[in-house]
Amino acid sequence: MIEESPYAEISMLVHKYADAVVHRNGTQWSSTWHKDAVWDLGGGRLVEGIDAIKDLWYTAMKGFQATIQTVLNGGIEVDQSGLVASGRWYIQEQVVRSNGDRGILLAHYDDEYVKTEDGWKFSRRFLQPHYAGPHDLSEDFQCSAEKLRERNIEGVDV
Repeated sequence: MIEESPYAEISMLVHKYADAVVHRNGTQWSSTWHKDAVWDLGGGRLVEGIDAIKDLWYTAMKGFQATIQTVLNGGIEVDQSGLVASGRWYIQEQVVRSNGDRGILLAHYDDEYVKTEDGWKFSRRFLQPHYAGPHDLSEDFQCSAEKLRERNIEGVDV
């Protein structure tokens, strides 16, 4: 059997996560997380441990009639041990909220991963929204130079 690269394995993890969101499959979604992981959705929604992570996900999903999460692109860096990695993955979500409102989320996740007996798992996911609002993009973007500086994002030089 040919061993896959860490990039291929982590890419499949990210896609498994997105697929579980689309299909509202909590069991599949939960299987992507390490038991001691941290999930940060921003806005004070930071939870630690798989039970708290699952509770937040099930609560959040009740706010949507439907969600299509698409993984756009991403990359990873594996440390020298080969057992931990970090990455960034850009996503787009088309949503119908429980109240019928429709919108779009453009964002990325800053991730950390740990290799386990069961393969790579998320040890941390931090959602970084760039736009959340109507499909006509009439809301403010969160990735302007000014907004990035307000969030203390390093490297803003344009």
